[in-house]
Amino acid sequence: MSDRTGRGNRWGLAVVGLVLAVLGGLTLARGLGGFSARAAGTPVVDAGVRSWFAANSPWIWWAVAAVALVVALLGLRWLFAQGRGEALGSYRIERGAAGVTDLSASGMAEAVAADVARSPAVLSADAGLAGRSGRPEVRLRVVADERWPMSELSEHLSRVALPHMRDALEADRVPAVARVSLEPSPAPQRVVR
Repeated sequence: MSDRTGRGNRWGLAVVGLVLAVLGGLTLARGLGGFSARAAGTPVVDAGVRSWFAANSPWIWWAVAAVALVVALLGLRWLFAQGRGEALGSYRIERGAAGVTDLSASGMAEAVAADVARSPAVLSADAGLAGRSGRPEVRLRVVADERWPMSELSEHLSRVALPHMRDALEADRVPAVARVSLEPSPAPQRVVR
């Protein structure tokens, strides 16, 4: 999740929490007779509210449906924002007066995946670069042979693949997340002639 998405989540949750707290406080105050002594014993939906809904019946339900639709669309937008990855198209390395170098993010990801796949413990690997151009992040998906110890894979990542990537990006620190699934190695196939 990016900083922008996290900030949006915090603001959205704060607004929803504030609205619910105010509504809950008003309801509690009304129930305890905070507005008037008579209000504590009367139902929330009294004859006045029912007659107002009856008088405005044709259009009020359309307004309620429109508000519900807007809330649903905002909820869907929020849901899609959670899963959206901020994939990089390219990564820029600037070198002062000598010029600018742009690296293809997909090419860099393929190189990282190929480097990870060189480990004998790895059956297949896939990688992607995300984040911002100044602060890239690497996301690895690795399928490892269940017969190999995880220390082999961890050592290969920390001593070979990730240092190569940091060197290529000319960065001291590049966050990486690796999702590893274990599978049995495929049975060797015999060719009979």
